[in-house]
Amino acid sequence: MTVKATCKSLFFYIILFLVAAPMAGQVKTESAPVPPKTAPAKQTADKKAKTDTAKHVRSDGSKAALRSAIIPGWGQAYNKKYWKIPIVYGALAIPVATFVYNKKWYDKTRYAYGIKYYNDTSKVSDLPTDDIDPQLQPLSTQSTRIYRDEFRKNMDFSVLAFLLIWGLNVADAAVDGHLKSFNVNEDLSLKIKPGYSPMGNTNGLSLILEIGKSSPHRTTVTR
Repeated sequence: MTVKATCKSLFFYIILFLVAAPMAGQVKTESAPVPPKTAPAKQTADKKAKTDTAKHVRSDGSKAALRSAIIPGWGQAYNKKYWKIPIVYGALAIPVATFVYNKKWYDKTRYAYGIKYYNDTSKVSDLPTDDIDPQLQPLSTQSTRIYRDEFRKNMDFSVLAFLLIWGLNVADAAVDGHLKSFNVNEDLSLKIKPGYSPMGNTNGLSLILEIGKSSPHRTTVTR
């Protein structure tokens, strides 16, 4: 009876072990599920920040250029480069002054040439003066015509210079707008370190440019 009871007990424990072992493994597997692979939150935030920064830079450049195209110096004020505004207006004042000067003398030479060529004031009655300027009286008819054409050409150059300076004002505002939000942080660094080149068996300096998390690009200058 003792041997038989012992065999029954041993058989009972074996059956219990065979039933409980798979259940324990299943419980263990279900209690610790493998989390799905997701992108790190920091990388996602950095990527979004870089995209937003690029859009912000383009937006600043476009807005500054549009403002300077409407009113000279407005784009410089938008970029907070206030010291450039007097330079812009000073540069624009030069072609304006030359245009006014040449327009004045163009009218005088045109009137004088009409009087000398036609010898009749009724032919040039549309001009504002009735007398030839004393500086133009000694000139011949041909010389007066040459001076008239020269002043007329200078007026055209003054207009072109004015438009060119206005365009440079717009370009300057656009460039400043694009560079205003240009971000250089700790992810971009330039270092100079001494080093040894095994291939050339020489000592030198290494120029290391590190961009973000990528491996550094190294340029070695041997001596």
